[in-house]
Amino acid sequence: MTAAISPTPSAKVHARPMLEINKLGKSFGTTEVLTSIDLSVRPGELVFVIGPSGSGKSTMLRCCNRLEEPSSGTILLDGEHVTACQGRALDKMRLKIGMVFQGFHLYPHKSVLANVMLAQVKALKRSKADAKTRAIEMLEHVGLAHKAESMPSELSGGQQQRVAIARALALDPKVMLFDEPTSALDPELVGSVLKVMKQLREEGMTMLVVSHEMEFAREAADRVVFMDGGVVVESGPPEEIFGNPQSPRLQSFLSRVNRGGE
Repeated sequence: MTAAISPTPSAKVHARPMLEINKLGKSFGTTEVLTSIDLSVRPGELVFVIGPSGSGKSTMLRCCNRLEEPSSGTILLDGEHVTACQGRALDKMRLKIGMVFQGFHLYPHKSVLANVMLAQVKALKRSKADAKTRAIEMLEHVGLAHKAESMPSELSGGQQQRVAIARALALDPKVMLFDEPTSALDPELVGSVLKVMKQLREEGMTMLVVSHEMEFAREAADRVVFMDGGVVVESGPPEEIFGNPQSPRLQSFLSRVNRGGE
């Protein structure tokens, strides 16, 4: 695989967070989903967010690129106010925030290569030649250059998700957000996606990941954040979160997970 992602040496001790969430609140009508969330991700850091279904994890992630509008609080990307952007400024800001969803959201009538090229041409205004070169580089990066001319329907779910990752990476984002990237995959396909994410971590990509893949969190995360009821309950290194949980809510969650209840 090509080394196409630029690593960031000593990034994890960088003075300024790459992504900073301050006092984030979100309500749908009278239902408060997020309550004063404070969370930062340093450059090159992989922060893993865990918690029960309905705890607000995905809503928080979607607020980071304004797919959901925060009700209160601020979000900064590399010092720039995401929450203050409007119109074209917001569109430009979103290009710096790669997002990978549960579903793959590939255009079924376009080839793999065309899917990875499209946003580069439309949003970044790259020439088709440059977009194609970058697309092939990113497909090589996720191990799918040989599928460039295939249609999405010809790929497995794991391959489609890796194409979605390549598409996001092709836009040269400053941070990658992953919202349950393996939850729609058959168990035997999960590993190929996690392998790509692990590689990105080793290359210094800043990542905020919402997932139930606990073993991956133990192995790859720099920090694990536990959310429940729309608040951050506990945060720390994986060995502390999984090995010595402090809050009763986290202890209960992990015991249910270990019994296969989550």
